[in-house]
Amino acid sequence: MIRVGILGDIGSGKTYIANNFGHPVFNADREVALIYQKEKKVFFKLKKLLPNYISKFPINKTQISRAILASPNNLKKIVKIVHPTIRNKLDLFLKKNKNKKIVILDIPLLLENNLNKKNDILIYIQSRKIDILKKLKSRKGFNKKLYKKFKKIQKSNNFKKKKSNFIIKNDFTKKTVKKRIEEILNKIIK
Repeated sequence: MIRVGILGDIGSGKTYIANNFGHPVFNADREVALIYQKEKKVFFKLKKLLPNYISKFPINKTQISRAILASPNNLKKIVKIVHPTIRNKLDLFLKKNKNKKIVILDIPLLLENNLNKKNDILIYIQSRKIDILKKLKSRKGFNKKLYKKFKKIQKSNNFKKKKSNFIIKNDFTKKTVKKRIEEILNKIIK
């Protein structure tokens, strides 16, 4: 199985590109949202650590956002509780897809949490800052302060770019993205 990790800045189009590969995708952001909706164990752990912010199940984004904005330590506490569950879900995804030729890992903190393996193919999604900000501002509930907090826990874009085997310049047009994905797939499937 070839593991393809998608790297890039927040809002660069990683999920869009991951979904255009035509192979199974592990989307960590979607998994986190499901954890907040379905995992009572996670809720009770978060409620115990952050009782002023996490109060009712299912957990909604507002509770999480308020906790993160209140203190940088709260983000660390949340990550410490949520990430083991994400790792388990990733393991299940990989087992379920072990016979697939390629799987796509859409995990924002792939490198930061050492979820990548030595032989993974890493693809950096490069987008213009102006396009990223436009995309982010159009997202429902976009919060610039939250964005900055998440940026702080991520490795620099230059670091991610250097670690990558390929770069996709995302101009947010389907034709360009499809063409570049095809070129990369032809090189890695040889």
